[in-house]
Amino acid sequence: MNELQELRERIENQDYQGALKIVSELEEMSVEDKLNKIYSYMVILLIHLIKQQAEDRTTRSWDRSIFNSVKYINRTNKRRKAGGYYATRETLVEIIDEAYEHALTEASFEAMNGKLKVEELAQKVDRDVIKTKAIALLEFE
Repeated sequence: MNELQELRERIENQDYQGALKIVSELEEMSVEDKLNKIYSYMVILLIHLIKQQAEDRTTRSWDRSIFNSVKYINRTNKRRKAGGYYATRETLVEIIDEAYEHALTEASFEAMNGKLKVEELAQKVDRDVIKTKAIALLEFE
């Protein structure tokens, strides 16, 4: 990791402003990594919520996938040492909005045995209900 080597060099050269800039970049990279993981799990969560609503049923497999997605989103989002969360409720709502179309496309291959096109599946489900359910499943203090 070049950033760590550069950070060491700047500290050794007493370039503390430059070192702090690198620390800020590393922090930003860490948060972005967390948000990308949350996005990935959010897509999986939304796929199964969409399939539940579209088919007006659930399966143990879907329930398990929803449970695991929620668990991993909450685990990834929690700041263990500093306390609090990486993504606020508002940020999670934004992630849901960003992930929804991706999830809808993926769900169209599975819901109703893959018989519906994305547009047809979109007409069959209520985006706001799915979004509300997703956010309700997530942990907040």
